[in-house]
Amino acid sequence: MARHVVVGDLRVQRIERKDGRRSWTIVWPEGTVHAEADRFLRLHDGSGTQRTYAYLLVDHLRWLERECLAFAAVQLRDLERYMGMVGAEVRMPLGEPWRVGKRPYGRSALSIAAACLKGFYLHQSSLGVNGELGRKLGTSRLPSRVDRRRSFLGHVKSSLPTNPLAPKGPHRRHPKMLPDGARERLLETVNAARDRLVVTWLADGGLRIGELCGLHLVDLHLRENAACGECHTPHLHVCHRPGNPNRAEAKTKHPWRVEHGIVTGGLIKRVSPAMVHTYFEYVTTEYPRGAAHGMLLVQLHGADTGQPWAPVGARRMLGRAGKRAGLGVVKPHAFRHSFTSAVLDAADGNTLIARDAGGWASAAMVDEVYGHVDVHDPVFDAALRTVWGETKGRRRRCCRSSRMPARDETGWRCSPR
Repeated sequence: MARHVVVGDLRVQRIERKDGRRSWTIVWPEGTVHAEADRFLRLHDGSGTQRTYAYLLVDHLRWLERECLAFAAVQLRDLERYMGMVGAEVRMPLGEPWRVGKRPYGRSALSIAAACLKGFYLHQSSLGVNGELGRKLGTSRLPSRVDRRRSFLGHVKSSLPTNPLAPKGPHRRHPKMLPDGARERLLETVNAARDRLVVTWLADGGLRIGELCGLHLVDLHLRENAACGECHTPHLHVCHRPGNPNRAEAKTKHPWRVEHGIVTGGLIKRVSPAMVHTYFEYVTTEYPRGAAHGMLLVQLHGADTGQPWAPVGARRMLGRAGKRAGLGVVKPHAFRHSFTSAVLDAADGNTLIARDAGGWASAAMVDEVYGHVDVHDPVFDAALRTVWGETKGRRRRCCRSSRMPARDETGWRCSPR
C-alpha cells in the first residue's frame, strides 16, 4: 500500500511495506520512480533521515526542472544560488524567486539541506556523473584547536571534511530548551504512572521519543551487575527495531542481539535511580499482565488498551500536560537538549562525555569519533549524578543482589529482572 503527498510536479511517495516498515522515494507526475533520487534515498533506508532528505531533495529537483539544469551541468555556484533562495546568506544574484509565499529555512534546516545536497551530488559523482562538482564538494579543511580538543586522538588529525554549502558562522546553543522547573511542574500535572515514567526517562536519560517508545522490557537491565556484563550499573539497551508494532524506531543502529533471553549491544545508556523508581511504579500498577508484545509503553485507555503506545501518543500527552502546567506545548526533544546541555555544564565542557551520555552521533562528529568514554569513568559518573541531583554521601542503590529483592529508602521493593 502506498500514499503520496503532492509537492508540485515531482512528489514524495511513502511506501508501506509488508513487514510494517516505511520508506520514502520521489516519483514523477505519472507515477514512475525518479531513478537518481531513489538510488540516493535507498542509502538511508530504514531511518528518519530518508523521509527528511526526500522532502528536501524534491524541492531541489523541482528547482532544477525550472532552471533546465541536468545533473551533469550543475555547478557549485548553482547549488550556492539555490541555497540562497531557500534562506542562506549568499553574495550573488539569485535570479527568479523560488518558494514564493513560504518561509525561508532556518539555520538547522539549511544545515540539513546542505548535507542532503552534498550527499546527493557526491553519490552522483561516484556513479560517474559530474565528477568536477563531486571534487569541489568533497573538499577538506585543516582542523581547528576546537576540533582537536573535541576529537579523541585529535592531535593526529591532519584534515576534516567540510561542506561549502553549509551556513557560515558560529553554531549557537540550541534554543529549544525546557523552561526552568518544567520537569517538576509536569510531574505534578500528569496523573498516570506511565506518564510520570515518560517525563522522568526523557529528563534523566536524554532519550529520543522514538527510542523511548521503542523499548522492550528485555532491553531494561535495571539492577547492578546485570547478566549482559556490559555495564555494572543499572542501564538500558537502545536497539534499532524497524518492525515495532507501534512504528517507534531508534535512530541509532548499533549492532545488537539476544542470546538466552539477554540483550547485548545496542546503544547502552545509564539509568538514574528516579528512572528505576518510576519503572517499578508503572509496572506494578498499570502495566497489563500477559502483554504478548513485550514493549515497555502501552495505551491505558480506549479500544486499544494494552497495545504498544505510539510516539504520537506520547507527544500529545506531553503537549496537553505542558499546557495544563502553563508551560505551553512541551516537545520531547526539548528534554534531550536540556539533558545534553546540563551534562556538558556538569562535565566542565567535556563534549565527549556529553556526546556519549546523550548518544549523539551527528554527521559532524562521526569523523571525529575514534573511541567512546568509559561509562564507569569517575568524571562520567560524577557528571551524570550531578544532573540527577545526587551526591556522593547520598547514593541510592536498587537491586544490589541478583538473588534477593532490595528495598531502597523510598520504600520501593525492587525485583531483579
